[in-house]
Amino acid sequence: MPTDSNRWIKEIETTMKTYKSYTIQSTSEIIVGLLSIYPFESFEERDTYMIAYIPEDELTTEVAKEVEDVLNRFETSFTLETIEPQNWNALWESSFEPVIVDDFCVVRADFHDKMENVEHDIIINPKMAFGTGHHETTYMMLSAMKNMTIVNKTIFDYGCGTGVLAMLASKLNSADIDAIDIEEESYENTLENAQINNVSNINVACATLETFDAKVYDIILANINRNVLLNSSKELHNRLASDGVLLLSGILEDDEELVTEKYVASGYKVEEVFSKGYWKCIRLSK
Repeated sequence: MPTDSNRWIKEIETTMKTYKSYTIQSTSEIIVGLLSIYPFESFEERDTYMIAYIPEDELTTEVAKEVEDVLNRFETSFTLETIEPQNWNALWESSFEPVIVDDFCVVRADFHDKMENVEHDIIINPKMAFGTGHHETTYMMLSAMKNMTIVNKTIFDYGCGTGVLAMLASKLNSADIDAIDIEEESYENTLENAQINNVSNINVACATLETFDAKVYDIILANINRNVLLNSSKELHNRLASDGVLLLSGILEDDEELVTEKYVASGYKVEEVFSKGYWKCIRLSK
């Protein structure tokens, strides 16, 4: 936790909100992926079931109906409860596990032991901004970056979350990096994590793709969800250099064809597809 008492109090206040929790009798990654389209802030995995948390004010009648339709499609039973305000950051910390990519890099919290013989050590404070915990998608993005030419390249981290991809790009000696997210928590968390990792060349903004300054980048990193990716194909194409690379993840295997067709139609060429579990990561070029 931060040592500054005023900041600590502010963090507790901002996380003290009421949530609804879905206890779902399944551990299917496909269900997690489908529910990630909605404003769930975290998924807590147990041995035989999962718990999905969504802010009470985000669970509208329409969203509740669509979530129920998803769960009924998989014939999965569930219960819905109200969770009173508590320190969600502390709860999130208790379930966070490091992401380890061979000897290339590790993403860990400061309460994890430092790993030896790993080239890049990235420390994050796992606040709610960390997202849904899709380790497969994060792993594939990090792994794919290992084999990309990033030195002196301009980078755009679209939907930065904790900023972990931007920080790895900085550690790989990229040039300027822009990182944006629509969530205020993600914006603040990326700033904090950049400071923890002594990274100074990341420009962070709380913004949408439409409101952020239109610039052209050598590499665009987008680990989000299917709907956002589908809606962003043309605008990302406008922001990618003629010889640039676009790396996408957050794509379920059942959605690979849909996403690929959309991006090919928008002027991209598929260079490589990575798989891990039920998830896909796609590398594209113009």
